[in-house]
Amino acid sequence: MDDLSSAELLYEVRDGIGHVTFNRPTARNALTFGMYERLAALCAEIDDDRSVRALVLTGAGGKAFAAGTDIALFQDFSGPEDALAYEARMERVIGRLESCRVPTVAAIAGACTGGGAVLAAACDLRLGAPNAVVGMPIARTLGNCLSAANLARLAALMGAARVKEMIFKAELMDASQALAAGFLNEIVPDGADLSDRAHQFAVMVAAQAPLTLHATKEGLRRLGAAAARVPDEDLILSCYGSDDFREGIAAFLAKRRPVWRGR
Repeated sequence: MDDLSSAELLYEVRDGIGHVTFNRPTARNALTFGMYERLAALCAEIDDDRSVRALVLTGAGGKAFAAGTDIALFQDFSGPEDALAYEARMERVIGRLESCRVPTVAAIAGACTGGGAVLAAACDLRLGAPNAVVGMPIARTLGNCLSAANLARLAALMGAARVKEMIFKAELMDASQALAAGFLNEIVPDGADLSDRAHQFAVMVAAQAPLTLHATKEGLRRLGAAAARVPDEDLILSCYGSDDFREGIAAFLAKRRPVWRGR
């Protein structure tokens, strides 16, 4: 793993609890491909390291958990193979997090949007600070779409109607709305205590019977995987290969509203 990815995604173990920190606060912790790959590699390491009993994910700076994939990366897309390769990479990384041997906890302060919301949904549990905001504003920003697997992950937490509302309206849920929707398990009243609460929460969960925890999360993962086993390449290509997607990228980088044409 390169030094830049190591600096942008930090990892330490305290009291048997692994802590991953997305460390690009000036970019709202938007994720690079190197960060995604480092996260997948760490999950593989944890599977082989029995001294680690749980994993906490959070974002540096207190203003964002992760604002999704860095939009600049999409500028290099030139054909359908790029879109399919991107979604395949995301599924491999997110699936690796989802199947990680230990319980995983997302500690969310600030923006948890796009790919960041999917990563949080792939964790076993989610805690939020009062300033947490959760959403999938892709219908307003980029004009791309979620894979069937990621739709299934979100629907498993909130139900299909809530997922449709979140994407169709392109509005962000505040912490209380995310709790009511089922995305968050708990709001930590004092945001400054989020890191400590997440650590204590992970310690508490990790103290339970490990085989029971693993069987539960793996059984639910298999149910979700079965539900998402539907063709979706045509849907992915219809969005990522469109003029609208290219317009969305250009508008985002230029800080203007996109002009959608439906093609």
